[in-house]
Amino acid sequence: MQHILRMIKPYYKLIAIAVFAVVLNVFGSMLIPTISAEMINLGVRGAAVSSVLKQGLVMLGATVISSASGILAGYLIAKIGAGLTYDVQTALYKHSLSLSASEFERFGTGSMLTRSLNDVFYLRAGLLMLIGDILPVPIMFILGTVFTFRISSNMGFLLLGTMSFVIIIGAFIIKNASAIFEKLQTLLDKMNVILRETYVGVRVIRAFNKEGHEKSRLKQSFEEYATSAIRVNRLYAGLDSLALAAINICIAAIFYLGGKNVLAGKMEIGHITAVTEYIALALYNIVFAQMVLLMLPKAIVSLKRINEVLDVSPSITDSPNPKTPDSGTSEVVLFNSASLRYEGALEDALSSLSFSCRRGETTALIGGTGSGKSSVAKLLLRFNDVSEGSVLFGDVDIRDMRLSDLRGRISYIPQKAWLFAGTIADNLRFGDPEASDECLREALITAQAEFVFDLPLGLDTEVSQGGTNFSGGQRQRLAIARALVKKADLYIFDDSFSALDFKTDLALRRALESRLKDSAVLIIAQRVNTISGSDKIVVLDNGKICGIGKHDELMQDCMLYREIAVSQSKGGAVVG
Repeated sequence: MQHILRMIKPYYKLIAIAVFAVVLNVFGSMLIPTISAEMINLGVRGAAVSSVLKQGLVMLGATVISSASGILAGYLIAKIGAGLTYDVQTALYKHSLSLSASEFERFGTGSMLTRSLNDVFYLRAGLLMLIGDILPVPIMFILGTVFTFRISSNMGFLLLGTMSFVIIIGAFIIKNASAIFEKLQTLLDKMNVILRETYVGVRVIRAFNKEGHEKSRLKQSFEEYATSAIRVNRLYAGLDSLALAAINICIAAIFYLGGKNVLAGKMEIGHITAVTEYIALALYNIVFAQMVLLMLPKAIVSLKRINEVLDVSPSITDSPNPKTPDSGTSEVVLFNSASLRYEGALEDALSSLSFSCRRGETTALIGGTGSGKSSVAKLLLRFNDVSEGSVLFGDVDIRDMRLSDLRGRISYIPQKAWLFAGTIADNLRFGDPEASDECLREALITAQAEFVFDLPLGLDTEVSQGGTNFSGGQRQRLAIARALVKKADLYIFDDSFSALDFKTDLALRRALESRLKDSAVLIIAQRVNTISGSDKIVVLDNGKICGIGKHDELMQDCMLYREIAVSQSKGGAVVG
């Protein structure tokens, strides 16, 4: 809760002015029936026109003040809502970037999108409705009751009884609605996940002829959501019907009692009009507020879900006393008995790794599926921290470095080549916004991505989200070119050659040798052909090192490496 209160704090003055404007608007609205009743009574008594006109001018003044304050309140409420939406969404976005991979995965991408969009919308709507729609109700309730009791105590008690009935019914319905709204938000998360999986995996779905299965899965999810939504709508309808019936019965009773009082000379006819308007204003606003109150449980649930994200304290943060490594050291990275155990896991993903990556050399990691190869890259980038041991960058433990400094010294090509919507040039400049077009061309040539030069718009060619308008191999080469544009001490290629044919793979590795001769290179691969020329090859098996050396040495001394090499060779011939 303290997160939201801290974000609301800058708007306290605007909220105070908006509250004052709302109060003024309500007071003016409730004053108008009193003035109107007096004008009617003056007319019935046969008073002078000047007296009626005088009351008319007072009514005009009350109307102007009420309208102006209503417009001001609406403007301020909209301004507060827009500012708060921006602040909360920005806070969620920045906080999500600070979370480690395991911390982010507690929520998942679908849920994070829902929290950043839907939940922020409901939170904003709840706050604004609280000020603009719910706050006027107690004021109208008090003023309407006081003004009615001044005219007739019987009518005052009638108004109190009707209001109490409507409020009790509303409270009962709101209590039942809260649990349904919480379920709706959970179902919305589920729908987002299924839709995202369907859109992203549409080719796989078609390839396996599973359209029917996915339709039934979506249908089930939508039906669960629709069933809960219909229950909420029934609550709305029930409240609306009961409240309107109570209002109409109350007004009919007012006319009956008022008529008797007028005939008995206890009340003037204008007072009946005034009391009717008091009741209509008060009760209609109570009904509307209760409709709004049905939204508050959703806002409260949304607030809780937003706080769940903001309450997570990032486990990976900058050191309070950051150190800067010596850029001149030949040993760029050193793993010193480094182990990694993911949150909730029973075993280490990496266990006691000890090896180094040196400047001007290529170090390779190879192993079977699930051997922990990509976890090494996560440690280097501090997506996760070691559970035991240490990882040094130069002469400094990476936990003692600023995250921006560490990641600024590393250029990373992930397993899945992801491109962003924009142009090819925009994507290539992701690591160096100031890079010249010539620098981009050199990176493309090194990455064997000369196909860009054959495109009609060249570097200005549009890239769709995820780079889906390019083939897998083209995306991978563009991702490599993007990494090469960035000047770094360490380049990590995380299975970045898997979509390339052998000829392109070989040409790319030769081009990288000369371009990256002053940096350390770490290649994570599954193909022996990709890494056979590396200066050092580290073989992983179930998160442990089972061999370190050059290709020829490992072929002699490491059984696992030899098995991998033989299995990948044509006809069982040894790769070399």
